[in-house]
Amino acid sequence: MGNNRVRFKSKVVFISGGSKGIGFATAKAFLLEGAIVIICSRSKENVENAVERLKEFGEEVYGEIGDLTNETTVIKIFEKINNRFSGINILVNSAGIAKRAEIEDITLNEWHYYLDNNLTNCFLTCKHVLKYMKKKKYGKIINISSIAGRFRSKLSGLHYTCAKSAIISLTRQLAAEVAKYGINVNAICPGQTKTEMLEPFLAGNGDNILKESIPLGYIASPEQQAEVILFLASEQANYITGAIIDVNGGQL
Repeated sequence: MGNNRVRFKSKVVFISGGSKGIGFATAKAFLLEGAIVIICSRSKENVENAVERLKEFGEEVYGEIGDLTNETTVIKIFEKINNRFSGINILVNSAGIAKRAEIEDITLNEWHYYLDNNLTNCFLTCKHVLKYMKKKKYGKIINISSIAGRFRSKLSGLHYTCAKSAIISLTRQLAAEVAKYGINVNAICPGQTKTEMLEPFLAGNGDNILKESIPLGYIASPEQQAEVILFLASEQANYITGAIIDVNGGQL
């Protein structure tokens, strides 16, 4: 990713989960291409630290702190962004959590918590960003599902897998609903990616075992996932909507 491209000059980009992992790499990539980037996380410390680090790649980066499973919070954050920047052009839903668990060990409260933080947050941001995208007859929404949603997870429990599978259905249905407004909705399904979320799963010999199961022979970097997200957000992808793009090193 170089700074010789300016595909997103002055485009307003909101990235949930933008303080870490794929979300952070995506924020960096958008900044390098001229975008105005707003990242969001629950943690004030994470957001402030990420914004400070991201300023190396572009000055127009801002942080919002909030729980995106709360509808009122989502509405207020988007109203604030719209008041400042007169719209939101691109939404990237990167926030998510994962945990290894057998079905008998998943409580009902955990079931709801993992669905809320991998699916409900995506539903709410999609629902409320459309108010601003429809006005301009333009918008790009990129949801991050997972290889777990395409097939199954080698690492996480079924609460995570079910949520990521539902994001695929959400993406396809929403794409059909909003196409008439000039809004593209797509998703990527990353394979295992070198992020903080993955680290607990790589203890012992887990790293080598995982690499052996990937045809390309290595674990993806967050930057590799970000490149595909930026393509789907670009004008080069104008005729792509409702697509689910696998970025998994050949595991399917």
